[in-house]
Amino acid sequence: MTLSPECPSVSRRVRIALVDDHPLVREGLNARIGAQPDLQVCCEADDPETALALIRECKPDLVIVDVALRHGSGLELIKTLSATGNGPRILVVSAYDEELFAERMLRAGAHGYVNKQELHGSVLEAIRTVLAGEIYLSAGLAQRLASQAVSGRRSTQGLEGLSDRELQIFELIGRGAGTRAIAAQLHLSVHTIESHREHIRAKLKLRSGTELLRRAVLWTLESRG
Repeated sequence: MTLSPECPSVSRRVRIALVDDHPLVREGLNARIGAQPDLQVCCEADDPETALALIRECKPDLVIVDVALRHGSGLELIKTLSATGNGPRILVVSAYDEELFAERMLRAGAHGYVNKQELHGSVLEAIRTVLAGEIYLSAGLAQRLASQAVSGRRSTQGLEGLSDRELQIFELIGRGAGTRAIAAQLHLSVHTIESHREHIRAKLKLRSGTELLRRAVLWTLESRG
């Protein structure tokens, strides 16, 4: 969407890319980051395709990305950025439940997760932690992941039991996308999407497509506030 002009007076600042489909969120992050003498926003986007093009041009040190994006998924964007092996650091800032998404994002290649409800107090701490080469997690999530590591078990119940692709499709269903629209967006066949829908319905113990739609819509509304 936008590429910030280079300014010689701030050329030594750490360069940060914002990828979020909410203009007000980008505006707020831009203001907080820009107020720091050593940080600057170099580009902004609201969808993965535009983000990848701008990131190639901007070459940021850090990418801040949301879970859900316009015409795409933050999870898939993270996987693409991480596939090169020498890409930027990645921080997820999202309203979605960290217990459901944070571990997935970390497995995909992210280096931290911040819930938007805690954005005001923790985003700069998270940015500096990730830029320092460390992983940023809330205290609660860190404890949960530590407990899982000790027990050697992860929950396979409910939404946590869905695969990354199934959760992505579930979220798109909740945003009102039909089977054909989801297939086109994910570059998959309609048959494949229908199969995923059936697997999701079975895992969530839902009796019909109508129940699946209702559950997905309610979850998406609750997750995104």
